[in-house]
Amino acid sequence: KDVAKDLPDKITKVEYVHLTDDQQRVYNALLAESRHKIGDMVKERGFEKSRFEIRAMLLRLRQVCCHLGLLPDLRNPAQFTEPSSKMNSFFELLDEALDGGHRILVFSQFVKMLSLLRNEFEARKLPYCYLDGSTQDRLAECQRFNLTPSIPVFLISLKAGGTGLNLTGADMVVHFDPWWNPAVEDQATDRAHRIGQKHTVYSIKLITEDTVEERVIAMQR
Repeated sequence: KDVAKDLPDKITKVEYVHLTDDQQRVYNALLAESRHKIGDMVKERGFEKSRFEIRAMLLRLRQVCCHLGLLPDLRNPAQFTEPSSKMNSFFELLDEALDGGHRILVFSQFVKMLSLLRNEFEARKLPYCYLDGSTQDRLAECQRFNLTPSIPVFLISLKAGGTGLNLTGADMVVHFDPWWNPAVEDQATDRAHRIGQKHTVYSIKLITEDTVEERVIAMQR
């Protein structure tokens, strides 16, 4: 606001979704298992020596919030037939955004989640750009998005594409999953909300209610 006085507004919104029945069952079981393991571990080894395992358990809870397909060791995955609630909400949001003429950056910290989204885009025959840590020419992919209005979506790894890119061809940013540090999300949103942007930028966070994701948002605040 002090330096780039002509920069348009940035509007941030949190969109809440509910876990599907399948996700809720897995989440509840994992939560109970994690509480039991962590309780015993902290009693035996202390909190400091249990930090790595605690982070790993929190990671798994956060993965369930996105999609059960992110859990490689999920027992009997074939029994879970419901699509991810967040995936459903995202594509509803996407349909509305495309009808409104928006172009969208989609950030996730989980590359496997981006791959699942990518597969869905292929099935729906929706054009997109893609960037994660394995992308060879990041700038070429960014230029392709900025210069091709017919490509409405750019799927981006938060770690690989959250800084250093100019993507003012987009005017909407979707954070598929929350990161603990809000500054990291802000940096990612500012790939679009930067000098050269002429439109209001909408930043949307998809958050599952009554889960660890709500605690992440509380910590951000």
